[in-house]
Parts: sequence; structure tokens; C-alpha cells
Amino acid sequence: MKIKSANFVMSNSEVSKCPNEYLPEYAFIGRSNVGKSSLINMLTERKHLAKTSGRPGKTQLINHFKINDNWFLVDLPGYGYARVSKKSKKTFQKYITNYFEQREQLVCSFVLVDIRHEPQPIDMEFMQWLGENGIPFCIIFTKADKLKPAVIMKNVHGYLQKMTEDIWEEAPDYFVTSSSKAIGRDEVLSFIDSVNEEFFANKKA
Repeated sequence: MKIKSANFVMSNSEVSKCPNEYLPEYAFIGRSNVGKSSLINMLTERKHLAKTSGRPGKTQLINHFKINDNWFLVDLPGYGYARVSKKSKKTFQKYITNYFEQREQLVCSFVLVDIRHEPQPIDMEFMQWLGENGIPFCIIFTKADKLKPAVIMKNVHGYLQKMTEDIWEEAPDYFVTSSSKAIGRDEVLSFIDSVNEEFFANKKA
């Protein structure tokens, strides 16, 4: 897929106010500082489409970006950040939950995980919640440039093994990425392209 256009559409905290166009939607979510904004900018080849920050919890709204005029990329607030109040955290959790439960256009969620770390309970719990609610998702391992190839494969294998040991019958699809090296860009966009084709084929039917 070639990204011809990538435009910011809106930010809000209410699902009812999200764009009403029935286009396929892909949500990006993960713990704070996992590299979400950098990944979005890398995928779209727009340096400043999503605002990056060294401060965890920078994204605090549902942000919609329209890509190629036929699908939406959704940047969601991170979870697990320490530098926001309990009240703010509870508010974020509420509208994130509402988004996933109510947004009919959502076709896939990308859960971002830092490939350098062992499986974190908060990530595992969130993916379990997605599974229990029938919400399709893939894992995007970020920051692959920080590790050697052999360590990357070891960490990915360990992560997926942990998932299938504890909860899952089979591991979800996954992608290994690096925003600084553009690793995984083609694979993620090809996946989105294939899901879009199926979405529009079913829509015509």
C-alpha cells in the first residue's frame, strides 16, 4: 500500500462524536512510551502526523486520521502511565472501553508492545479483555532496532509462548517493527490493505 494522503480529522473523548463514515478503522494502543506516535508517523511517512513526546500519557483523546480517503487510523490514549491522576486514568479507561465496545467500524486493533521487555501483566490483561469481547487484534512489537536479530526472535517466541501457555489457544498475528529503521512498515500496511479489500468486498455484497 502506498500512503497518498494522511489527514488529521478530529480528537474527542466520546464515541458518538467519532466520524460517522462507514470506513474500516484500525486502532493503535499500548502502554505509554511504547513508541506509538513514532510508529504512526513511520507508517504514514509523515514526520509530525502524530505528536511524539518523551512524557508518558501525552495522547489523551481518541484521534482520528483519514488515510487515502478510504480508511481511518485511530490513535488511542496509552494505558499504564504513571504520571496522570487516578481520576484522569479512570476517565481514559472509560472512553477507551466505550470505543472498543461501540465502534462498529473497527476492524482491527494493533496492540503495541516493547520487544525489549518480558510480557507485562497490563498488556496481557488488555489483550485478554479484547479476546473476551470478540475484538480482533494483532500485536506490534516496537523498537526492534534496539536488539540483535537473534534476540528479537527469542523475545517474540517467548512472548507468544507465554500467551499460549496462559490463556490463548493460538497466538495472534504479529509484526516486528522499528520506527527509526522503518522495519515492518510494508508488512503492517500489506495486512491493512488485505483487510480493507475484504471489508469493501463484503460491503458491496
